[in-house]
Amino acid sequence: MTEANTNPNTSLNPNQRLPVDGRAALLMVGLCAIWGMQQTALKAAAPDMAPVLQISLRSGLAAVAIAALVFLRGDGHALRGGTWKPGLAIGVLFALEYLFMGEGLRFTSASHMGIFLYTAPIFTALGLHVGLPEERLSPLQWLGIALAFAGVAVSFLGGAGFGATSGGARDSAWIGDLMGIGAGASWGATTLTLRFSKLSHAPSTVTTLYQLLGAFVLLGVLALATDQTHVALTPLLGVSLAFQTVGVSLVSLLVWFGMLRIYLASRLGVLSFMTPLFGVAFGVALLGERLEPAFIVGAAMVIAGILLVSGHEMLRARQARRAAIG
Repeated sequence: MTEANTNPNTSLNPNQRLPVDGRAALLMVGLCAIWGMQQTALKAAAPDMAPVLQISLRSGLAAVAIAALVFLRGDGHALRGGTWKPGLAIGVLFALEYLFMGEGLRFTSASHMGIFLYTAPIFTALGLHVGLPEERLSPLQWLGIALAFAGVAVSFLGGAGFGATSGGARDSAWIGDLMGIGAGASWGATTLTLRFSKLSHAPSTVTTLYQLLGAFVLLGVLALATDQTHVALTPLLGVSLAFQTVGVSLVSLLVWFGMLRIYLASRLGVLSFMTPLFGVAFGVALLGERLEPAFIVGAAMVIAGILLVSGHEMLRARQARRAAIG
């Protein structure tokens, strides 16, 4: 994204956000593919490096590149003026999200994590309902939230143990699934902190830098404290870290937070349903993971719930246009 695309003062009131357009939709397809792949990349390389250490290392490497970009673009002024407090908050929340993800992958499959992590739009929508009058939830959206959480319950009660990895007991996958929901809640809280703080008008480079530094420091300390420091230098680990550093920690975060400064978060959320689909597909195709029937049913309910929550306003706008034409 160019500076013109991410500058809210070029065409928008600082408190306004635009509905999703064609370019935003295409960008979301790319982001969803990247995000859906990251659980598979982490899990595939887990025998060579613990997921939390992978995330810490990729965040540190990406932070160096982002810091250079902040300097080159002259965005350093945004590090002052009171942004450090919300910056610290999103750094901690970002680290918490990936702590839940990294540790959860020790118990459950990448496919399961791909579904439960991306309950994030539900948590974001609930927070926006409380904080912003223009994003209050409709009855249909409340139905979507109920459907999504019912889907989570179906997945848990119907055979969560099938997702267990060799690192944990077969009947312990529910622990990883629960951590996936915790990761989704942390992601939602990160988005809300961005929207309700001075960071909503800060350059996306600065927002990204705060998060990467938080993950690098906190997850690095955790890896050392829990003795998750084993490293086996393999081609697979190199490819995984390269993808995570460039694709996940650099490209996807810069684009995502740039988009949040332009578009309505609830309308971006409708397109995020593609992420768990990518996540499940990559887990099955690349890791050979099994999908139990209860999980498939629950996952479909979760995705349908996300669509109801995030797509309600787009559906209502389309109906209004048809009524006006008719």
